[in-house]
Amino acid sequence: MGSAWKNLPEELSGPARLLAEELRAIKDAAGLSLSELAARTHYSRASWERWLNGKRVITGQALEALTGAVDCDGPALRALWERAVAGPEEDGEPAAPEEPAAQAAPEQAPAAQPPTDRTGVPATSDAPAASDVTDVLDLTAAPGEPGGTVPAPVAWWRRPATLLTGAALLVALLVLVGLRATRHQEQPQTVAEPVPTATAAKPVPGAPVCQAVGCAHKDPKATGCGKDARTLQTDVIGKVVVYLRYSQTCQAAWAAITEGEPNDYATITDGSGQSETALIHWGYDNYSSMLDAADPAVTFQVCGYQPAGHVCTSPVSGLAAVVASTPIPIGPASPPPGTGPDAAATDPPSPAQPTAAEPTAAQPAGAQPSPGRS
Repeated sequence: MGSAWKNLPEELSGPARLLAEELRAIKDAAGLSLSELAARTHYSRASWERWLNGKRVITGQALEALTGAVDCDGPALRALWERAVAGPEEDGEPAAPEEPAAQAAPEQAPAAQPPTDRTGVPATSDAPAASDVTDVLDLTAAPGEPGGTVPAPVAWWRRPATLLTGAALLVALLVLVGLRATRHQEQPQTVAEPVPTATAAKPVPGAPVCQAVGCAHKDPKATGCGKDARTLQTDVIGKVVVYLRYSQTCQAAWAAITEGEPNDYATITDGSGQSETALIHWGYDNYSSMLDAADPAVTFQVCGYQPAGHVCTSPVSGLAAVVASTPIPIGPASPPPGTGPDAAATDPPSPAQPTAAEPTAAQPAGAQPSPGRS
């Protein structure tokens, strides 16, 4: 964005005038306000107002900050700055009258402040006297200005005051870091006793994460309920076997289907009408999500469906009592002997209809359950 610039002072030398005009052009091309330019270069807004209006020649450090903050031709700008600080004698111009020097003398008064005020730290918005500190830097670090005594720009590493200030800041930073590290090491001693209690309250890894109604419509394998699963009932349709599965720890039940083909499925339904389906998408087996089986009065039934027809197990309730009264082992959903792939093609087995009092939980020797069974 462009700016309405003031006319440059008449007594300004040719190179200094060109430098001020170039600085204005760079600021306008970057579209920055004086405040934004000050924030990017870490020099005060008052300093940039003086440099851009030709009241002072910009310092070498500020010029380096400008070339690093905006897109401009750094070498060309540096050459123009060197011509401006060289003075009118080296540029072939007549010496400036003494009146500007006399006018500049009051502005040089801050240079007589004690060296301790020249911290070398650029002004920031949170320092109360930031502009005053920057003014001192501008007056003392601008070689070639009227009344100036420094013949050439001095690198920061050649200034003892700057080095001493940096060293002091580094020592202070190291002290703060050491204090924080010491406090961090001492802190666990004050809370050492409560730690075992908090650790003991954490759940045991691998334990079921739900129970009863909290397991409804969740995956039995993902929740850990499949670790103590038992088969309470099975039924067969062709070679397909369907299962009623139950976890005593989670108090939940689900359906499983094995030895099937894609699109074969088994559905578990409880007495309240809740249901979940185990559909074979690929492979030959699958299992459904769980239903709440905590209420002993609720009945459960599993039905299997395939192109040859469908079959259902007998309704059964009180699943926890069935497990308590019958030695049903924990294990994967495996087809009973004489069913599934072991069934003879010429003499297919008749469907089994186990009851609640006589659940089927047989597991054939050598049968390898698929990864999808639960």
